[in-house]
Amino acid sequence: MELNLQPRALSCFVSGQPFQEGDRVASLLARSDSGAVVRYDALESQAAAIQPEGFVACRWVQVFKAHPRVGDADRTLKLTAETLFLTLVDPSTEPSAETDRLVRFLALLLERKRLLRPRGRTPDGGHDLYEHARTKQLHEVPSIDLTPEFFIAVREQLSVLVGEPKPLQASPAAAGGP
Repeated sequence: MELNLQPRALSCFVSGQPFQEGDRVASLLARSDSGAVVRYDALESQAAAIQPEGFVACRWVQVFKAHPRVGDADRTLKLTAETLFLTLVDPSTEPSAETDRLVRFLALLLERKRLLRPRGRTPDGGHDLYEHARTKQLHEVPSIDLTPEFFIAVREQLSVLVGEPKPLQASPAAAGGP
């Protein structure tokens, strides 16, 4: 799963005020009515003023840290399942039901791609531990039951990010044709 999104903004979407080291920044991903996936970043105190058109896939809050952007500029514009996962499990990101659900799904996806390795559970059993293959860091992922309701909710979130799935068309052989 790969999307082209703008990286975290350097200033508040609502006020235009530049973010300062230590500011609490609320971010959200939404699919506009035109179909574009848009990221909004605002100071947490002003985030309620963001009223995006369309459906909001997820929201999170992080403490702003200035990061020097080094490397391939095109790479920084790509939001991959891996970078979204790492953003949402970052200790400075405050968990919510919608982000927990997305983190759980992304962990399953990244485990299948061998980018994450399962490493057991936390002592309280509330989280699964995963090791990120490249950085060797351990990340706690909420232990959420994989119910049909879980997958319906994840499908709604992902449809915002990657679009609605196309309906399956029966092949001629499956329909009894040649």
